Amino acid sequence: MSESVRRARHRTPPEVRVAVGAAGAATAAGFCWTLTHGLAQPEAALAFGLLIVLGEVAGDHRAGAPARIPAPLATAGALGYALLCIPADAAGGAVLEIAAVSFTATVVGAVPHVARGRGPTAEHLVRRVLGTAFAAACCRPLCAGAPVDGDGGPVAGLAAGPGYVLALLGVLALTALCDAVLAACLARARTGWPYGPLLRDELRALPGVGSAMCATGVVIALAAQVAGPWALPVLSLPLLLTQVSFRRYAAVRRTYRQTIASLARATEMAGYHSQGHAHRVAALSRAIGRVRGLSERELDVLEQAALMHDLGKLSLADPVPPGGDGTVPPGAESLADRRRVALLGGAVVRQTGVAAEVAVVVERQAEPYRDQPVAARIVRVAAAYDVLVAGNAKGEGAVAAGPLAALERLRLATADEYDPVVVDALREVLASGVCAN
Repeated sequence: MSESVRRARHRTPPEVRVAVGAAGAATAAGFCWTLTHGLAQPEAALAFGLLIVLGEVAGDHRAGAPARIPAPLATAGALGYALLCIPADAAGGAVLEIAAVSFTATVVGAVPHVARGRGPTAEHLVRRVLGTAFAAACCRPLCAGAPVDGDGGPVAGLAAGPGYVLALLGVLALTALCDAVLAACLARARTGWPYGPLLRDELRALPGVGSAMCATGVVIALAAQVAGPWALPVLSLPLLLTQVSFRRYAAVRRTYRQTIASLARATEMAGYHSQGHAHRVAALSRAIGRVRGLSERELDVLEQAALMHDLGKLSLADPVPPGGDGTVPPGAESLADRRRVALLGGAVVRQTGVAAEVAVVVERQAEPYRDQPVAARIVRVAAAYDVLVAGNAKGEGAVAAGPLAALERLRLATADEYDPVVVDALREVLASGVCAN
């Protein structure tokens, strides 16, 4: 990787600086306001703060966790707190107070995760503060028109009518959309992947856990204003149980992925490829898929197919011997062997219980690229590139080609072997340094 590329990757993008600056300013102003004026509703702040802490402690902040929102209960608690109506004399600082309490509770709840070395990222804190502050700001006009009780305090819930509830749901829906835009911007700045597919994945995730968080946020906000803040534990229990169940599902999924990764090493142990070939091909395929704009589900299928694309080679009597440069040229096997490898590999993949699309990608590796699905084209290019760069003969002291030379060999074979669009995407990935060897 060149020094200029390395400096470009470590330079903080402007959108990240703006988001971090806005969140930091809101938090600092919130602390100043709270220290000067005190908490407008101490009981509500304590109850919702404890709920956010509990949600963070129960969240999953591990690297590679499948959840887009690592702490749904904490997010629902923060959104519910943002929807609270506060006394009129403190309304001017409500947004700042809510931002300060949400930030403090998030940091406190993250302490156990930080102690285990897997705490939340700065992006998580930025999204929590900005999302909560945005929802609180949008809710202030609704609170100004809410009915009041005999003591002059605001009342919401059944007395406010269904229109008020629908308005709260609308506020949280708008907040979720804005948070998806912010998440896609931060992910684009962090990874360099195209913005469109990132935003599409964020929006696709909203109807699931996002809708549950919004509904829970509205319910606990109304309950806190009608029945008191200490009704929160009962109303938050369903989402907490859902979060615990999702963590168990995530653990099963991680075990399943580890099983696939272990199976993918079979061809390397048999001497058909250099150590780490399957994992390098999977990482490179996923990077190419990002450049091509594949969705998150398509990327998962692509990654699994890349890990197991060569399982059918175990049916060969002997590995193909290396060529004059010490590597096995891509496509050196006969067409009959390639078709047998692809079909037998697909048959093995179908027995693992993965999605049928994964087996289809493996089975169609031997077809002309014009007849292949996009995922199969990507796997073929990524596998051929790794063979050229990393070598293929176990224990043979293979002399690998350089990245530029390997890319040129692939480009020269775009007439019949490799999709030129995928080869161009590979060039973009190598230029970005994301998966540089």
